[in-house]
Amino acid sequence: MIRHGFVFAVVVALSAGMAGNASAAGKAGDVAKGKEAFEQCAICHNVDNDEKKMGPSLKGLFKRKTLQSGKPVNDANVMMQINNGGNGMPAYADMLSKDDKENILAYLHTL
Repeated sequence: MIRHGFVFAVVVALSAGMAGNASAAGKAGDVAKGKEAFEQCAICHNVDNDEKKMGPSLKGLFKRKTLQSGKPVNDANVMMQINNGGNGMPAYADMLSKDDKENILAYLHTL
C-alpha cells in the first residue's frame, strides 16, 4: 500500500521539475529590450522595408524558409549568425550578453 504522503511528495517533485523545465525551455527574451539592443544592428539591417543596407533586410525574417546562407530560419541558426557573423557581419558572441542576444531574437520574431 502506498502512503498518501509519499504520493504527494512525488507529485510535488514532478510538478516542480516540469515547471522548471518549461520555464527554462520556454524562456523568451524581452521584445522591448530587444528592440532597444537592435539599434546597433539597424545600422546595417532594415526592419521596416525589404531594401538591403550593408546587410540584408530582416523584415519578416521568421516568415522566411531560409537565411541567405541557405540554412533554415530558426532560433538556433539565427543565434549562430549573431554569434559567428560572416560575410562582413562581425561576430557578436563576445560583444553582446546572452540576455541581449535572447532579447534581440525575441524582437526579430515580431518583424
